[in-house]
Amino acid sequence: MACIGGDETFGRFVERPYVAILEGLLDRKCVNFGSLLCGVEALCGDSTLVKLANESDLCVLQLPGALGQSNRFYRVHPRRNDRFLSPTPDLLTLYPEVDFTDVHFVRHLMGLLHSYSDARFEIVTHELRKKWVEALGAFLQGIRPPVVLLNLQVDGEIAHEVAVPLGCEPVFVDTEMMEALRPYSADVVSMSVRISGESDELEDMLFGTLQQPMAEHMIGPATHRRIAETLFRSIRDLH
Repeated sequence: MACIGGDETFGRFVERPYVAILEGLLDRKCVNFGSLLCGVEALCGDSTLVKLANESDLCVLQLPGALGQSNRFYRVHPRRNDRFLSPTPDLLTLYPEVDFTDVHFVRHLMGLLHSYSDARFEIVTHELRKKWVEALGAFLQGIRPPVVLLNLQVDGEIAHEVAVPLGCEPVFVDTEMMEALRPYSADVVSMSVRISGESDELEDMLFGTLQQPMAEHMIGPATHRRIAETLFRSIRDLH
């Protein structure tokens, strides 16, 4: 079984990510293809990942947020999808008064655009949502084995760059968008989880002293177990 996703699937700062726990519960090999800072761009641009997923008999895909993808308004780094590279002419036309010189992260960018509090922000978010559905729909159509979509709503996640009301991860992903992907999946599993800094799991995580601020924004081992148990029930019911 192949498990694809971002930071939570990778299992940063925990001894046993949910993928490893799920392997024990299912008594079948589960390969962790989780990647740090993986967004839509990295996911859909990796042909090797598709090839490996197609060699499995089942796939779990953690849904990414809508920010980490190049679109008609901005470009992101192809691997580190949290990094903002440049605005496009369309964004410069839409926000002629904005200086993007010191913007380096997509959350910072969206916080800056949101601060203008006008209808232009909705134009950008509509583009992101539309592109997200199109990109992930195409990705899923390229996966041959059944796919279980994992929607982890990570509550309490605070942007490192700027505090802005973008909502929990996956950012800008709503029920309508997930329903658009349902025809390409065997099941959709949605869960609300909290970061370790707000769930009393921090002391059970593995990190160096200087890494504590980062660890506080990741999910802890008890949450990983809960994810594994929830996925186990979904996968068991498929058979």
